Parts: sequence; structure tokens; C-alpha cells
Amino acid sequence: MRVLVLNSGSSSVKYLLAEVEGGGAGEPDVRPVLRGRIERIGVPGGVAADHRTAIAEVLRRVVTPGEAPVAAVGHRVVHGGERFSAPALVEGAVWEAIAAADDLSPLHNAPCLAGMRAAEALLPGVPMVAVFDTAFHAGLPEAARTYALPRALAERHRIRRYGFHGTSYRYVLGRYARLAGLPVAEATVVAFHLGNGCSATAILRGRSVETSMGASPLEGLVMGTRSGDLDPAIVGLLARKEGFQAERSVHLLNRESGLLGLAGRSDVRDLLAREAQDGAARLALAVFCHRARKYLGAYLAVLGGAQAVLFTGGIGENAAPIRERICAGMGWCGIALDPAHNRAVAGEEACVSPPGTPVPVYVIPTDEERQIALETAGVLAPRAAPG
Repeated sequence: MRVLVLNSGSSSVKYLLAEVEGGGAGEPDVRPVLRGRIERIGVPGGVAADHRTAIAEVLRRVVTPGEAPVAAVGHRVVHGGERFSAPALVEGAVWEAIAAADDLSPLHNAPCLAGMRAAEALLPGVPMVAVFDTAFHAGLPEAARTYALPRALAERHRIRRYGFHGTSYRYVLGRYARLAGLPVAEATVVAFHLGNGCSATAILRGRSVETSMGASPLEGLVMGTRSGDLDPAIVGLLARKEGFQAERSVHLLNRESGLLGLAGRSDVRDLLAREAQDGAARLALAVFCHRARKYLGAYLAVLGGAQAVLFTGGIGENAAPIRERICAGMGWCGIALDPAHNRAVAGEEACVSPPGTPVPVYVIPTDEERQIALETAGVLAPRAAPG
């Protein structure tokens, strides 16, 4: 089955055209045909002003007008709400359900829908599958997914913690299990997905039991343009002092805060290059790493210890100084890095801890597109099976 994957992030679009074969008793084989990435969407100097333009460019690169070279299109969708705990064929009410979740994921679901509409127009009749980031966290324990709000209000509006980056965590967990020689169901780790959007997840015996993002991707770690955790009273203060209405505050916290708000830049690469001369860049990176280290300690407590710490995402895979600062001072719980080896690793799969470290640290490049291709083929395979 030839599958086109569209993965729209908050500042990038990655795509993969792949052949998926096999399955049954073994893992299907995914063979890339064409892979690419459009980065820095909406950033001065980038190749695309917005996600709609970027996705259209992706489709122009991989789709020949008038032909249908793929059997299916798989889309990464950030928020599946309570309805979706598994991949879904995009048809009927699925469109409306994805759009309805956009209130909780204002940086993501709308671009995903734009990609779906573009793919539907360019590839008429080709089935599409939505693969949801929230699905990996669908089984969060009740205590971890519940906010301390009036119960009737939370139930009426389905306000709960959902978690995100699940497709990435599913892939990275599988790779770690192979490296460690463990079944996935026996793997207990703390994992960080650090990119323009950032999150941490505590995984106990192969299942997500706690994660930093909540009802929307705004909660948790400091991110490129998102604030992460903050005192909710700040929203009321802004309303009183600045006259901010709710939508203005949501926009501020999602698009004008985080590293951008602290230092005027949202890209960690830029901040690392500037920090020696720029106090704002130094502070932004310090806040970023402090928040992540706080979550690392908290999730070790949630798990009662871990077998490993995993870093993935554009920052996690490539920014050795960030990995070093997050893990600094964690020797008391068995976490240590080999400084020279850590600095040498960028974008490759490696353990960056000294041999014999009780809780080793791994860098594992994510491949959400491969995971989406697998899950897309898995949804459509029963439809194509004889009988």
C-alpha cells in the first residue's frame, strides 16, 4: 500500500510517501519513497507564510495532477478529544469532530483540516486516515487526567487532561524497547519530546500514566511560543489591567509567550547562538531547562524510578547543551551524561550516558511519519482484505 503522510506541526510540515507491506504476525515493512520537510513556517526567511501554503507545496512536490499515485493519505491530527482513542477513517462526522476540537488545539487542528481538504481536492476518491496525538494517552489514570474543577462543569464540557505528541512517543518507545531488548509492555521511562511544541511523558510498563500537556497543548513545559504552566490568576489580572478578553489571552499564551515572549525568538538554535551576549536569551534557556528538569524529577516520582530517560524532537535530538542542562544535578537518582559523547550526538540514535549508568539517557530521533504510515495502513488493511 502506497501511503502519503502529512504531519503538520506548529511551525513545520513533514511529509512522507511510503510503501507499506506485510503485517500479520510480524511488523509491516515501511519503505520511504520520498520524504521532506518545510520548516520555519511563518518565520521571516521561511519558504511558507502559513500552513495552508506549506501543505499545498508538499502536495505539489509529491502528487502529479490528474493521477492518484497513492492508495491512502494519513494525517497527523493533534487533538482527538474524548471521541478518538484510535486512528479513524476520515469520513462523515469525523470532519466535524476534528474541527470541534480546534478550540483546545488552536495551533494545530486547523492546519490539519486544511491539509485534509487540500488532499481531498487533489486526490479525489483516495481514502484518508486521521492519526491522533491524543490516542497514546487515552488510558491516563483517572487521577492524572482529572482537573480539580466542579465535576458537573467539567463533565458538561468534557474538560480533562488529554496529552499530546502521542504518535511520537509510541514510535520512540518502540525504538527504545528494541535497543534495550525489552518488550514494549515492560518499558518504564521518562520521555521528552522537545521541539517548537514541548512535552514530557511518564510511561509505566508501556502505557502513558502522566503527561505534561493537558486539555490543550498549552499546559506544561515552556515552548517556542506557548507559556506552558502558569498561575491561572494571571488571566484575570490581564483582564483587569490590560482589558484582555478571553480570546486575546488565549492568543497571547499560545502565540506570543514561551521563548518568543522571553527573548524575542522562538527557535532554540537562535537563542543558543546569542546567549553569550544576550541576557534575555540566557534567561529564556534557563527557564526552559529549569521547567523540563522539574518535570523530570516529578515523573521519576510518579513512576517510582525509571529504566531510562529519552529525548526526541528537533531540540531533544539536536541540542546537546539543552540535554546537558536538563540532566544537570540529577546524579542523585542515577542520571548522568557523558559530556563528550553527548556533544557529539545530533540527530542520531544513541545512548549518551557513561556505561553502567543506572538510568541511561537516550537520544532517539522520532519518525512520526513512519508511525502514521503504519497506523494508516492498519486502518485500511481490513477494507482491502479478501472477503
